[in-house]
Amino acid sequence: MPESNFIDYVKIFCRSGKGGAGSVHFYRDRQTAKGGPDGGDGGLGGHVIIKGNRQLWTLLHLKYHKHVLAKNGENGSGNKKTGADGKCVTIEVPLGTIAKNADSEEVLFEITEHDEEVILMRGGKGGLGNWNFRSATRQTPKYAQPGIPHAEAWIILELKILADVGLVGFPNAGKSTLLSVVSAAKPKIADYKFTTLTPNPGVVRYRDNKSFVMADIPGIIEGAAEGKGLGLRFLRHIERNSVLLFLVPADSDDIKKEYEILLLELKKYNPELLHKNRILAISKSDMLDDELIYEIKEDLPNVDYVFISSIAQTGLVKLKDIIWIALNN
Repeated sequence: MPESNFIDYVKIFCRSGKGGAGSVHFYRDRQTAKGGPDGGDGGLGGHVIIKGNRQLWTLLHLKYHKHVLAKNGENGSGNKKTGADGKCVTIEVPLGTIAKNADSEEVLFEITEHDEEVILMRGGKGGLGNWNFRSATRQTPKYAQPGIPHAEAWIILELKILADVGLVGFPNAGKSTLLSVVSAAKPKIADYKFTTLTPNPGVVRYRDNKSFVMADIPGIIEGAAEGKGLGLRFLRHIERNSVLLFLVPADSDDIKKEYEILLLELKKYNPELLHKNRILAISKSDMLDDELIYEIKEDLPNVDYVFISSIAQTGLVKLKDIIWIALNN
């Protein structure tokens, strides 16, 4: 998917339909000059509905569709006829989409399953016609209920990629290369910072036809939690991952320190991220000999680790095994 087509945040105005008014009407025909009340009820206003669609990966289709308006219910009429219900509007979103109230930032709900539907804005109820208010002492009621007004608000839709494993690392750590080797995903790869500008998910095949989803998250820099670099825009995608795979290149000046900086940025953004399973992969390890590997092991943090090389395709089977165990724990 082209990076310009990946949209993970939109703000839209939503309005449900108002309920139709009940009818004030009295039965009349050639034989009946003064019949009783027969005003029908108003129709229900249309809902605004959010629906999950696993075929979608972006909110791009909503970028230029800022106003979502459901139809109003029609008014009731004579002969106890109920007005037609207003047409509902369904907004399809990718799995992992969160709906928030734009004013209060309150999280309303999240969509995580295919075809899951949630009513975002409920349509107004139709008013009762005067037929409903007749009684032995009130045989000609000359009033009916108006329809319930519509609901409206600015809504934020925010996508958080649903993936089992999230790749965490500084720019040029080798995340995109790893994803391209272990899955069919084709992320952009180049020798400069911030090659990856959008999260890239890929399905990783495992033993016995098992699989899991891995997502390449754009590179984190020191200060990302304060908005530096790509900042908060992509840190939120990590919240969805069950396992965090930290990638630090073997030619790093201090592997342990680089890992700790990444960990600190996640902690500053959301301390709960530290409760997730963590794995450290030392990438580009094809440039290391046994002696260097032994020296590096002496100073690694207390976390499951593995030495890998995406180019030489070494250590990848062991990496998948460690990930699978972490996912099932």
